[in-house]
Amino acid sequence: MTATRTIIKTQVGIVGGGPAGLMLSHLLAKTGIENLVVEMRDHETIRNTHRAGILEAQAVKMLVESGVNGRVLTHGDEHAGIDLRFNGESHPLDFTELVDATVTLYAQNEVFVDLAAARELDGGDVRFSAEVTELLDLETDTPKFRFTDAEGTEFEVHCDVLVGADGSRSFCRRQIPETNRQDFKIEYPFAWFGILTEAPKSSPELIYANSPHGFALISQRSETVQRMYFQCDPNENVDDWSQDRIWTELQRRVDGPDNFQLKTGNIFDKSVLKFRSFVREPLSHGRLFLIGDAGHTVPPTGAKGLNLAFADVKVLFEALDSFYATKNDTLLHGYSDKALKRVWKAQNFSYWMTSMLHTPVGGDPFMAKRALGELETVTSSRFGQQYLAESYTGWPHG
Repeated sequence: MTATRTIIKTQVGIVGGGPAGLMLSHLLAKTGIENLVVEMRDHETIRNTHRAGILEAQAVKMLVESGVNGRVLTHGDEHAGIDLRFNGESHPLDFTELVDATVTLYAQNEVFVDLAAARELDGGDVRFSAEVTELLDLETDTPKFRFTDAEGTEFEVHCDVLVGADGSRSFCRRQIPETNRQDFKIEYPFAWFGILTEAPKSSPELIYANSPHGFALISQRSETVQRMYFQCDPNENVDDWSQDRIWTELQRRVDGPDNFQLKTGNIFDKSVLKFRSFVREPLSHGRLFLIGDAGHTVPPTGAKGLNLAFADVKVLFEALDSFYATKNDTLLHGYSDKALKRVWKAQNFSYWMTSMLHTPVGGDPFMAKRALGELETVTSSRFGQQYLAESYTGWPHG
């Protein structure tokens, strides 16, 4: 079998062709560093996987300044704040006034489409529908991985550096010996019931609502399509929820004395999103480096997932650029420690937002009242508002 396996030699091998893997590939190619991307899914599956996206200004800057087409500027929806709603009352936070920053709503699958098009335009070597089966020689100067493409042809990639960008179910992550890793994680006792609906915007800004009936997020996708979520049991069955039942539940979570009313429409997508907090330490082993969800995941409440992935990419790209320019691997050795500093800041913020906004499972009245006290503290203090605004809009990369 080995005799028929085709050998490919490149400088950087990237397992995973989602936004993180493609962004790294794109940046490396612009600097003249050869790389190969291998992705298990096909292009259309990723393109049609609806995932929300709230991009920090730093992430938007990476897309634009690296030469990816400017659709994020023409199709993205820039937002200057959010609305914290509790006790039936709205408390708007103006990010531009508080910290002079904004965020942009731009779905993750659209980010993928842009990056995939950029790699195709530049002649990048991206292999979709290809399954990685084995990692080899990770602790040497020539790590390798094997994959099989859609036609059943087997390949072995020899590279200087191997990058695991293969998501929260990462194959690469599992290849690191147990003696060389430590995992930190918590499971949340609730999930999000998410919908996509053909409806106008219910509010100029996103609404994060704490209510006695559970959390709700009134988000957006475009002028005519909206994304909304409400807190639910992780084992909830979407088939048990009619459109009328969904709208009734969402409305009661944002009800208040101001008689705020959601704008409704046809619901064309329903899903239950389970989530957890997870961090792998370190984010490297030998010449294998983990980026994005392969190394860490956060609950979606703080809108940090894709932004953390792009921050990882920035740190690793700078380390790789230095390595190939100087043959010095100091920055590569420091990648994990540098990236993890931001990861743990984001974990703290995401956990804080989640615990403050969600209704405690089991109906603990003390914890419910405590969360309301925290929301009052944040919204009544300029410093509290600034902390939330700064964390939500993101810290400088690197």
